[in-house]
Amino acid sequence: MPKNSEFPSPSEALRQFDSPTVANAIEAFSVRDPVSGYASMELRCQFLDQEPMVGYAVTCTADSTMPGDRRPKRLVDLIDVVDQAPEPVVLVIKYVGQDRVRSCFQKLGGVGIVTDSGFRDRAGIAVQAPNVQLFTPGTVVSHDHDTFLDFNVTVSICGLTIQPSDLLHGDVNGLLSVPIDIAADVADQAAVIREAESAYMDFLRSDGFTSDELKRRLSRHGQGVQTPRRSP
Repeated sequence: MPKNSEFPSPSEALRQFDSPTVANAIEAFSVRDPVSGYASMELRCQFLDQEPMVGYAVTCTADSTMPGDRRPKRLVDLIDVVDQAPEPVVLVIKYVGQDRVRSCFQKLGGVGIVTDSGFRDRAGIAVQAPNVQLFTPGTVVSHDHDTFLDFNVTVSICGLTIQPSDLLHGDVNGLLSVPIDIAADVADQAAVIREAESAYMDFLRSDGFTSDELKRRLSRHGQGVQTPRRSP
């Protein structure tokens, strides 16, 4: 997909919110079921002190554990796909080999990598690529054979379905996708939610706290959030 595409650049404002707040903001628009759109606890953020990762998915399938693999690695093809993608890029690698828990893939550009495979050399990545985030189940010690098979395909990573050019948001809490058609409004709604949550916490700590008022607020919360107005 060309860089000058119809996709908007992800707002820098989204980086100011954690992923649970972004998830709550998306829920307010009623565009998908709240039990969808995020990865399971198997997928782990590997650099906990970084700001949230926001970027567009470049998807591929790969295998790194076939003994004596002689297939073309297709790294040049992957570089071309990344080069044509909307920025910033999040490389999404779906493992399709026979030994996922021993698989491993390395940094290949962009602001982050999402994979159901592993990675290695945490300290080296932190020094050499300090602004790159990784979402993987864990680490392995060897790099194996990196062979990339298909590009720009729909994949499922730890319960999250990801299509090419999906907008992804992830941090220490986990990873989710942000629907493109409401992406411009999610940050505004996240600010509203954060303000409301701050006011609620102030109430819980205040001298004006009562059980009746708590039940009233919880009842109002249980009625759901009014769908916000979208930008024209």
